[in-house]
Amino acid sequence: MISANDLSPAELAALLHFHAEAGVDWLLEEEPVDRFAEFEAMKAARRSAAPATQPQPERQIPARPAPEQRAAAPAPASRPQPAIPDGDAVQQARFAAASARSLAELKTALEAFNGCNLKNSARSTIFASGNPASGIMVIGPAPGADDEREGTAFAGRQGQLLDRMLASIGLERSAILLTQIIPWRPPGNRMPSAAETEICRPFIERQIALAEPRAILLLGNYTARFFFGENDTIHGLRGRWKEIAVADQIIPAIASLHPQDLLTAPVNKRLAWSDLLAFQARLKELSLLTN
Repeated sequence: MISANDLSPAELAALLHFHAEAGVDWLLEEEPVDRFAEFEAMKAARRSAAPATQPQPERQIPARPAPEQRAAAPAPASRPQPAIPDGDAVQQARFAAASARSLAELKTALEAFNGCNLKNSARSTIFASGNPASGIMVIGPAPGADDEREGTAFAGRQGQLLDRMLASIGLERSAILLTQIIPWRPPGNRMPSAAETEICRPFIERQIALAEPRAILLLGNYTARFFFGENDTIHGLRGRWKEIAVADQIIPAIASLHPQDLLTAPVNKRLAWSDLLAFQARLKELSLLTN
């Protein structure tokens, strides 16, 4: 078994970063457990008990003391039990979202909501940021590691790229409303399940209803499918204006590639630029952008 003492500082940092990206953020044991030795001891106990004429109680491997029973090791903090993503959780989410009369109230309701499994593994709850009065909204899929670390949507390298993309059409992050469909980072950056998506749906729809945007830019494959209700890829959904219905509002929306897609495949930047120009043109038509 490799010990942490066998690794250089750089190797140890890389290993910890790998575990963090995979969603590992909790140690279950204070000391390593040799499961192979325990298994061999169990087999030996069963062999020794087999020849006996009378049934003998099976030897038990002495139980290791629980972490909270060891004098030298403090007990780990208790973690919330996973929520069950069923119809009751969806109904609770709808009630909590509908009860909010402002974005501030909605943020409070979201932070208090415990009906989604994703919250149990997330470090922070990501809510909308920026200016809700702008009439302009940019929506992404779910938080990544940088978002979770900084507590805001579109952080890190992808956020820096988004800032440059917005600046290229005369927009600033602080002047528009930025948000994400899923407020908690899925472990290992996996895709949210269908149940998790439905639990989070009332909160993002309520954000839109309260902000009342007049134009929306959707970033990424998951986001476009969520709002357009189609199963095509982002390459088939991007670049075309569609109307989405939220509460009693009908809002024009256009989908484009997520900044992370552009970092992975820079050749797609030309497609994103075309989408940004279309978004800019619509904002000018709506008098939301004058320069």
